[in-house]
Amino acid sequence: MYITCLDLEGVLVPEIWIAFADAVGIPELRRTTRDEPDYDKLMKYRIDILKKNNLGLKEIQQTIAKIDPMPGAKEFLDELRSFCQTIIISDTFSQFAGPLMKKLGQPTIFCNELIVSPDGEITGYKMRCEKSKLTTVKALQSIGFETIASGDSFNDLGMIQASKAGFLFRSTESIIKEYPQYPAFTEYSELLNAIKKVTG
Repeated sequence: MYITCLDLEGVLVPEIWIAFADAVGIPELRRTTRDEPDYDKLMKYRIDILKKNNLGLKEIQQTIAKIDPMPGAKEFLDELRSFCQTIIISDTFSQFAGPLMKKLGQPTIFCNELIVSPDGEITGYKMRCEKSKLTTVKALQSIGFETIASGDSFNDLGMIQASKAGFLFRSTESIIKEYPQYPAFTEYSELLNAIKKVTG
């Protein structure tokens, strides 16, 4: 019994924070988990910038409404789900993910939650669990699943390392170089074929 665990941003949809940074003209918000492995540090940095610039959830959601999945992502996901159970495990937030899941055909997603004040200011965030990607993969293994994992960033490495098969997808050159034991792909067809080989 296999289950595939996929990252969301950078794998199926563009990076939300990068799109928002470009929309509002604040290059500092382009930092992602590809640049900063410490997620708590990254989120505190982002929330601080939002506060200083008087930006809240509404402004980010306006940008998300204009984001489409990467070309070929929905077709890849549809085919993958036709032969293998699939869960998207993301460090994004339910307030961000909803509109994107509709565009991807409503796949299952496990993500986190933003803490938002009544006026729309993002004041904090709540992780679903500690080391959410690794913890989720281990939990799935504990109930009888063999896991396959793929992602592009530092925060995906835990679930990739813990899985029966792990693949980097559209990752950075530095991560690919540092973790040469994991096949690195840039095309959905390559990733799909690699998963098919594992599931037999």
